[in-house]
Amino acid sequence: MNTSTECTTLLKNGLLVDGSGAPGWQGDLLISGERIAALGAPGTLPCADETVDCTGMVIAPGFIDVHTHDDAAVLDAPGMLPKLSQGVTTVIVGNCGISLAPVVTGEPTAPLSLLGRRQFRHARMADYAQAVDAAHPGVNVAALLGHTALRMRYMDDLDRPANEQERTAMADAMQEAMDAGALGLSSGIFYKQAYAADLEELTAVACVAARNGGVYATHIRDELAGIIPALHEAAQTARQAGLPLVLSHHKCAGAANWGRTRETLPLIESLAQGQPLGMDVYPYTAGSTVLRTDLVDGMIDILITGSQPHPEMTGRYLKDIAREWGVSETQACDRLQPGGACYFQMRQDDVDRVVTHPLSMIGSDGLPHDERPHPRLWGTFPRVLASYWRERGLLPLEQAIHKMSGLSAARFRIAGRGLLQAGCMADVVVIDPQRVKDTATYEQPVQFSEGIERVWVNGVLSYTSARRSTGARAGRFVRRSSTGQA
Repeated sequence: MNTSTECTTLLKNGLLVDGSGAPGWQGDLLISGERIAALGAPGTLPCADETVDCTGMVIAPGFIDVHTHDDAAVLDAPGMLPKLSQGVTTVIVGNCGISLAPVVTGEPTAPLSLLGRRQFRHARMADYAQAVDAAHPGVNVAALLGHTALRMRYMDDLDRPANEQERTAMADAMQEAMDAGALGLSSGIFYKQAYAADLEELTAVACVAARNGGVYATHIRDELAGIIPALHEAAQTARQAGLPLVLSHHKCAGAANWGRTRETLPLIESLAQGQPLGMDVYPYTAGSTVLRTDLVDGMIDILITGSQPHPEMTGRYLKDIAREWGVSETQACDRLQPGGACYFQMRQDDVDRVVTHPLSMIGSDGLPHDERPHPRLWGTFPRVLASYWRERGLLPLEQAIHKMSGLSAARFRIAGRGLLQAGCMADVVVIDPQRVKDTATYEQPVQFSEGIERVWVNGVLSYTSARRSTGARAGRFVRRSSTGQA
């Protein structure tokens, strides 16, 4: 019998896949309080307050969603069922240059409006971290500071590079964020609000992240025809600043670009020989972002996920709206703005190459504030397991889980998570390997996945397939570790 004050839970007779990429093995796992106390062969661990029979199940580290825009969602809807129901126990926010801190406004414009419209009141990263802890979200939250957010806070003209005074203000804000525990810097120079930023501006901020052991995640300038120079630019920025690079949601977008992962991935491999480099990816052929006329090419399908002037068009395809209105797709896109859309920009073989590449991690890139979100918000992680492991055999189970846990924690320097090891935080998911799959679709995107049986966050049972949420919200703001390696 447990004589300590900490509750213990024994997960027995499951396939332990520890997140490192090593082969799984049959065994038991003991949770004590908020940490993993021990792992051992079946029947070798002490009795516990509660025992869960995991026969036929996979026991894995809770998944880390490395690319989210959940910054405000963890405050507005802290139950975080879209993520818990996938086995996600930690989300990384502040991607693509977009973060709540340090912007203070009641009327956020694109692309900050992707985070919703209510929570832009955190002048410092420390304020945001305090708000997260006060909200007690269902998942852990780690944060990047967004470069676009810095521009919109400190610059009066976004159509030029930052001047010396503005660079200094951005660097000071970056230092405050790192002191508060941020993982590093993100940028999104793909968006017009940051497109004018030059290397001097980016490195001025990135160098601060580097001095404090941070990382640099970037939505590169061009994922279409100009993807090769954009990749070189991202690598140069990180190399010059002296910090690890993560390429956000790597893709070759647009019909004219299909097949070019045969070109981009060897380049990325080559760049990785000279600097720390990784990338994230979601397992879908459509992306999702704000409505932009420059992404309307008359070739790809575009599904409207929201429109402020025409909310009745949510869930319809742009080509059908244009036909109904008797205008071109570009004109229809103009009328619908501001809004959002899913862009069916990628080809399946390109997505497969990136998902299965050794340097890639899994990130959902979901937009929780869309009226009709991309299905990746609810389905990304089970989709990887169902499609890439069980159904098509493109990844071994251990590698699929590594891409969603151990590799992610190492790349982003999050200590004590992403692995099943004694002493690690007890972020744990139990998976039915024969049933796990995503059910969210573009037509019905808000759907629970199947086969995610139980999820513990910091040792607290937070989700079960039978009850959905347990009502527990055990997440917290997670600060980077001083060391980390992929």
